[in-house]
Amino acid sequence: MAHKILQCAGLLLAVIWLVAMSAPHVQAAEVVEPEDYKIGPGDVLEISVWKNPDLTKVITVLPDGKFTFPLLGQILAAGKSVAQLSEELRQRLSRYVPEVDLSVIVTQVNSMIVYVIGRVNNPGRFVIGSNISVMQALAMAGGLNTFAKQGSIKVFREGHPKKYLPFDYDDVSKGNNLAQNILLQRGDLVVVP
Repeated sequence: MAHKILQCAGLLLAVIWLVAMSAPHVQAAEVVEPEDYKIGPGDVLEISVWKNPDLTKVITVLPDGKFTFPLLGQILAAGKSVAQLSEELRQRLSRYVPEVDLSVIVTQVNSMIVYVIGRVNNPGRFVIGSNISVMQALAMAGGLNTFAKQGSIKVFREGHPKKYLPFDYDDVSKGNNLAQNILLQRGDLVVVP
């Protein structure tokens, strides 16, 4: 009896291995490391200056990409990494505080916004806390409705050299042409005709 159970278990493992090996291989999408994250409007920052509670603040980056900080006035944060902003604050505060030891932490990401419009069940503006693919954005929008032209979806990206990036839902959902399932960036617009 135990011999038959071991044979069945071995057969099951062989089947699982064969299925895994025959499945289409998904190439990993580009991964954005936390140090590559660019601060944007709406993000909440915690700025701590060691041994100086008057310079420890929780700040929301304003729509113009700036915030006001004691002693320094307005600081442009949008488009900078946490490391870049930390270094700028350290340099500017060094005139007032000797041997500045500070940290900047993004406590809440509110600037990662993508838009999905057209023939989806719940079109709109979506605040995302991490990078998502086109398929994930379509899922957040409730999926495609019955009248959607699945092969003609377009992703519009500001500053991209092409007019738009094509996306074929049928291809990607079948595991073909997975390179189209790009990671969305801040401000991307997904249009489902």
